Amino acid sequence: MRTRIKVCCIASPDEATMAIKAGADALGLVARMPSGPGPIPDTAIAEVTAFAPPPIATFLLTSETTAEAISAHVRATNPSTVQVVSHIEPVESERLAALEAHLRRVQVIHVEGPEALDLIPAYAPHVHAFLLDSGKPNAAIAELGGTGRAHDWAVSAAFVRATERPVFLAGGLSAANVADAIKRVRPYGLDLCSGVRTDGRLDPEKLAAFVLAVEQTDAVVTSRHPII
Repeated sequence: MRTRIKVCCIASPDEATMAIKAGADALGLVARMPSGPGPIPDTAIAEVTAFAPPPIATFLLTSETTAEAISAHVRATNPSTVQVVSHIEPVESERLAALEAHLRRVQVIHVEGPEALDLIPAYAPHVHAFLLDSGKPNAAIAELGGTGRAHDWAVSAAFVRATERPVFLAGGLSAANVADAIKRVRPYGLDLCSGVRTDGRLDPEKLAAFVLAVEQTDAVVTSRHPII
């Protein structure tokens, strides 16, 4: 199976075009956050969601924590998918599914240890996919993504095996380590920001190298494990 690629921290239609031409399947749009790179105003997010052609998915990264606030944020920006970056209360996840039944919903799980797997049953009934990241949501200033750090991929691999939901892998990915990430974790998709940027700007050479590394690794994995 082909590993999907989500390029995050997209700042403009120009960056969106660059990512799409390079082979991105999805664009990540970072709204206001307590910390981390790449936030842009909701008006800029709405500009990219209106611009992106099908079948490219647009992910709104929201730090809102209630269903009503997340729903309002979605309606202000019109993404195809919402990525909830906080470990919200499961009842809010359930309520969001009722409020935004036709919206694709992705729950971020910040992998700080094996206890990340304990969150699967709380969210799985209400979301379409998970995204594993390396934040520290309980830090004095919460880290909810964009850390540029890899976490324990052994935990991520166990998470993928433990759920039927698609799982995106994020955190410190680059062309240099993505082959190892795919082979060890076998995620549905990959999510990255800093690994394809130079001085904060999307770097076409880094992006091309990353996409090529993913394609080459997929070809090797498929040849070893052919679909029958």
